[in-house]
Amino acid sequence: MSATFDEKAGTWTTQFYYTDYTGTRKKKKKRGFTLKREALDWERTFLEKQQADLTMVFSSLVELYFEDMKHRLRESTIANKKVLIDLKITPFFGKMPLNQIKATDVRNWQNQLISYRDANDKPYAQTYLKTINNQLVAIFNYAVKYYDLKGNPCHKAGSMGKKNAEEMEIWTTEEFSTFITYFEDRPEVGTAFTVFYYTGLRLGELLALTVADIDTTNGFIRVNKSKQRVDGKDLVTPPKTPKSTRTITIPEFLSTQLSQHIKSIYDCADETEVFPYSKSFFTNEMTKGCKATGVKKIRLHDLRHSHASLLIDLGFSPLLIAERLGHEKVETTLNTYSHLYPNKHGEVAEKLNNLNK
Repeated sequence: MSATFDEKAGTWTTQFYYTDYTGTRKKKKKRGFTLKREALDWERTFLEKQQADLTMVFSSLVELYFEDMKHRLRESTIANKKVLIDLKITPFFGKMPLNQIKATDVRNWQNQLISYRDANDKPYAQTYLKTINNQLVAIFNYAVKYYDLKGNPCHKAGSMGKKNAEEMEIWTTEEFSTFITYFEDRPEVGTAFTVFYYTGLRLGELLALTVADIDTTNGFIRVNKSKQRVDGKDLVTPPKTPKSTRTITIPEFLSTQLSQHIKSIYDCADETEVFPYSKSFFTNEMTKGCKATGVKKIRLHDLRHSHASLLIDLGFSPLLIAERLGHEKVETTLNTYSHLYPNKHGEVAEKLNNLNK
């Protein structure tokens, strides 16, 4: 390892040879370091990643993980993962050598997150803790599978958080009807919220809707794409999963609303976006609407849960609800909404008893 000082620039430069994954010998040069130590540290980290040595620090593994996964995951998925890992995982594990991270380190990291309280003395949500933990598990699983790490320390440490919230915030039809009165003078926004509530669309799916996706004559919406904002730019991608590509039937009153809304769009064409808004726009409007009408505040995504709850109350099967929501498996629907299904055990006993009469 060596570094040279550039007197003219007043900075350090590292220059060295390495062998890449194809066996080709290459030369690497990096300028602009303030300290010699920084130049040598950068060289060492670079070589560790090239050699995939388990003595490399955790942050180097994370870089390798993202470099690989960017070819296999959607750009929006990568962006969401990166935010979570950069904020909640790398600050704790980043400088630790990969082969020295133990289950006790994972437990200490978990305990810090579990103990966190914000300015209002509120902890992280159990589902959020579970999501963070899953990201760490995925990174170590990647190291085990592709870099021969002996074992995943998360397995010994155990998990944290819960996959599904114990209590799900939803709106009844009465609450939604009260909330939507706030938008009587802005039917274009009210129509968007009505679509949310009566279709269960994900936010990205609604933002990606174009005029061609909506058939108000036959009463259905085609879901074939999703829209996210990544690094300051809008990105339209295929839906979240293969089964997220679907056709959703809509009630006649919503067909009428959408027909009127589409007619009001200036310069309307098949490729015109039906709801050219953003997540922050809907979140702000939801907050103002709740405050004005006195309806309890829920998250924007809870409108999707509210739709599922409505279908359960109406007696529809988990399979139909899974298809409508675009879940890949019916188990997802059951795991997410099982607590909303009414207890039918008493009814079973009663019907069996009637057979014996």
